[in-house]
Amino acid sequence: MSKNSLGASDLFLGVLAILLISVSFYQTWVGLEQIFGNASFVIALVLSLLLLFLCWMLRAAKLEGKSTGSLVGIYIFIASFCFIANFNALYTRFMRTDIYTNELKTINEDFNTLENNIEAKLNYKYPKETTRNIEIKKKQLMAQIVDPANQGIGTRAQSLIRDIEKMTGQKVDLLTPIGNDYEDLAQRMGSQIDNMVMDLSPDERNLKSDINNSVLKWNKRVQEFLLLPKKEKDDLAQSLIDNALTDYNKLGNRGSNVLGEEKFKFEPLLSKTQDVGKIGYAFEHAIKNFGMYQFVVLAGCILLDFVIVIIILLVTSPDNRTNNSVLGNRKKGRTLIPNK
Repeated sequence: MSKNSLGASDLFLGVLAILLISVSFYQTWVGLEQIFGNASFVIALVLSLLLLFLCWMLRAAKLEGKSTGSLVGIYIFIASFCFIANFNALYTRFMRTDIYTNELKTINEDFNTLENNIEAKLNYKYPKETTRNIEIKKKQLMAQIVDPANQGIGTRAQSLIRDIEKMTGQKVDLLTPIGNDYEDLAQRMGSQIDNMVMDLSPDERNLKSDINNSVLKWNKRVQEFLLLPKKEKDDLAQSLIDNALTDYNKLGNRGSNVLGEEKFKFEPLLSKTQDVGKIGYAFEHAIKNFGMYQFVVLAGCILLDFVIVIIILLVTSPDNRTNNSVLGNRKKGRTLIPNK
């Protein structure tokens, strides 16, 4: 059997290298698209072919007992580009939905914080603790009125109204819906209670009403978003985030104008989710939110690009050049029978 014949280990390493580098090729192609566009296919193909060629060169050098330091260095240099692109592709693919979901949840919390901060600057007729309790009851009342299970001013809504009347010492008028518009009824009941509690200018009253409505709207829309399938979330999230931030910043700037910057200073919010899919965003997000999932993706990308070289270096030695079969070591030729 020839020394140059392919053995089982050669076939195994060849198939393994092709499989790993094929996966790396596809992920590199996807990961580089945001930079190179259509050219990313050609770039990924060239990088992958270079890695396969270097794997073959490394095994040949090891079999001949030559130094592999320079080849390993070149491999690491080229594979590093694939690793970066692979991490971007894999991390973005599996984390996109979580990134969007967490961003919307954060914006929703920011709406609630903005509402509380603005309301804290308004003028009230009652002590702060009483006002806070009235506000809680008012929001419960508004939510109850639009509850599909018991719309309108039912038993639970009337109980909340009695609690509000006790705290304010004033009578709350029981309004009726126009048609079946219970959301409008909830807003009118809320406005009535606001007028009982606060001493506001028309601009302040409109500001409070608008921010209350926005908080309710975005609480509802975010909850609806969370119930969507993964693909629909990915398709709708960015436009939802942009619209939410637009509303948030408009209300914040309005609050600053109505209340005055010395009383309420507002810092607009910006989102980086437009950068989802970009290499810089993937690494930045992973570093800031590093945990088990980020570790798994990182380890997977390292194995995908570098494990084949490690295996080649560990299992290949000059002894592999000769076949282990006894038949392969026999010399061919005529057998000379010595003369007696």
